[in-house]
Amino acid sequence: MAKQPHLLVEPGDLADLALVPGDPERVDRIADRCEDAITVAQNREYKLINATYGGRDVTICSTGIGSPSAAIAAEELAAVGVETFVRVGTTGALQPDIEIGDTVVATGASKDEGTTKRYEAATVPAVSDYGTLSALVDSAEAREAPVHVGPIATDDAFYAETDAHVEAWSEAGLLCVEMEAAALFTLARRKGLAAGAICTVDGNLVEGTQKGETDDEELPEKAKDNVGRAIDIALDAATRL
Repeated sequence: MAKQPHLLVEPGDLADLALVPGDPERVDRIADRCEDAITVAQNREYKLINATYGGRDVTICSTGIGSPSAAIAAEELAAVGVETFVRVGTTGALQPDIEIGDTVVATGASKDEGTTKRYEAATVPAVSDYGTLSALVDSAEAREAPVHVGPIATDDAFYAETDAHVEAWSEAGLLCVEMEAAALFTLARRKGLAAGAICTVDGNLVEGTQKGETDDEELPEKAKDNVGRAIDIALDAATRL
């Protein structure tokens, strides 16, 4: 099999489990917590590092922003042998009691994006794999880390999230909104693979705050600090999978 055209990897190059943040810089941040980190490839928004954590081989691969980019990563990772995807991302809260810096583990994601509709009907659910979901929740509990567990929204129009959209998601009981989970859940399910997602809250849309509004950097300080907690939980979960 030829190299994958975007990730530039072949079968045998990667571990069977991939941690998939959106931000390439977060790939390095995750790798810093691991051992034997080696950069495998870097192209466009995709940076891939192989490492070990607690004796478990892992691949860390950035997906960029949005479901189209995440779906390309999932397709190509699956093609070279990755069997489990764990998204380690950031998200905007949709419930008033969820604060900046809180951790959310997704049970499923609404498909408010266009990518999954090219694969299947919108009525087919995008849900986390139970084993991956359980590993994330168990790892959070083992660290005594507070975590919100429930359904989230995946959207692909960051600047078109109107008050009406936010109100509808909030009234539906969705915990937060991000831009990649539904695609990862959908692709994994369709291929008989596993996927889960853990995200750090970087703003609260129902309270009128978004990332980048209160600081010169993208993430508020509390969110940046607590991304580390989500990374630790995700790596612990990897050792359970």
